[in-house]
Amino acid sequence: MSAAGVKRSGGALFGALLLAVTAGCAGGDGSPQPHDSTSSGGRGGGVLAVKIDNVAPARPHTGLEKADVVYVEQVEAGLSRILAVYGSAAPAVVGPVRSARETDLELLRQFDRPTLAFSGAQSRLLPVIERAPLVAVPPSEAPGAYFRGPGRPAPHNLYLRPERIPFEAPGVDAVEALGLEAGPAPSGGEPEESRTVRYPSASVTFTWSAGRERWLVSLDGSPARTSEGGRLGAGTVVVQDATVRPSDFRDRSGNVSPFTETVGTGRAVVLRDGRAHDVRWSRPSADADTVYTASDGRRVELADGPLWILYAPRGGPGSPAAR
Repeated sequence: MSAAGVKRSGGALFGALLLAVTAGCAGGDGSPQPHDSTSSGGRGGGVLAVKIDNVAPARPHTGLEKADVVYVEQVEAGLSRILAVYGSAAPAVVGPVRSARETDLELLRQFDRPTLAFSGAQSRLLPVIERAPLVAVPPSEAPGAYFRGPGRPAPHNLYLRPERIPFEAPGVDAVEALGLEAGPAPSGGEPEESRTVRYPSASVTFTWSAGRERWLVSLDGSPARTSEGGRLGAGTVVVQDATVRPSDFRDRSGNVSPFTETVGTGRAVVLRDGRAHDVRWSRPSADADTVYTASDGRRVELADGPLWILYAPRGGPGSPAAR
């Protein structure tokens, strides 16, 4: 699939556990929510997206190192949450899984009928998810695919076994589904050893390792590790300026959920090969790919390896506009 924007081709647990799964997901109203909709029928498209917890009690993450694309977005209380996208392969276990947000629905329009795994959602958001062009697979749709892991308190202990949901990895990198390709770095750029993106109550830092040819990830100031103890790393990092505004939804505590605008235009910084490149991003509509262009107007190509995309509050610390 080329960078020219060719489009993407198109057991059960006990009832008590299911109630605990639904009640334990942040952002819901605490009551079990059925999710019987046309959006949940059949198989999804070429990618699996999993909403993943990103606070200290949820770490280390499981299966995040296998993701082709990792999105980081702001949620309530200034915290961050992760949306991990798998296409080339799905790990045996992913998690901890948390609840979906309105931002996820617009973001995922870039993929052709993706499968979205999440722990639940705010009750008023559920009908919006049902109408979205995706296959929604919360625990109520596939209770045998989710389980509570030992050693952590709820809601930070819910995990997914992707092999037990109606999804089969197509073996194609999810980066390609975004119309992006690997290739030479843009000309120019500035040497960059480290970049930190700060949210009101969270931070993500990328530190260049020439030996590993990776940007090593730290979360809230601590090295991010896999459940096996290895370091999480990215081949390319995109820090994208985004407007973060209040949505029409609230979490179970009454906090207004932020909405990150991923349609529009703005500045971005691409980190690859130990250098930072100022670029422009453009996404004219929800069903269009996001295009990243260098100063010469050419599309930016990526280094091999996982792609991390951070939606940085426009003008905030570490955002392109703050440079």
